[in-house]
Amino acid sequence: MAFSAAGSSGPIADINVTPLVDVMLVLLIIFIVTAPLVSWPIPVDLPQRTTTVVPRVEPPPPIELRVDAANQLSWNGQALPVAALQARLQEQARLHAGNLPELRIATSPDAAYDTMAKVLAAANNAHMERIAFVQ
Repeated sequence: MAFSAAGSSGPIADINVTPLVDVMLVLLIIFIVTAPLVSWPIPVDLPQRTTTVVPRVEPPPPIELRVDAANQLSWNGQALPVAALQARLQEQARLHAGNLPELRIATSPDAAYDTMAKVLAAANNAHMERIAFVQ
């Protein structure tokens, strides 16, 4: 608040510190109240160091599937009927439980979409997790 003195013509140029002191007192009260809450320990479960080393398991060799222009399917270079693909993939999933091989699918540009859809459905039903499309 600027008051003018009887003899002077302008306002007083001093800063009013009352609002600043009020804010500082409120902050001091907030810090006094919250400081004990911050000092309580919080239990945290940290991972413990283990001495056992888990051996690295090598992944099985990948499965190479090829669909040619005549819609014939080949499994690692050997001819395979599309109807037998589901059983063969489930057998591989059973043999390599937990560490499934990578399924690499290569198709001819002239192959029918229907055959590729059957291959992908068989892979999905066998729960194959790693599928790659190669040229």
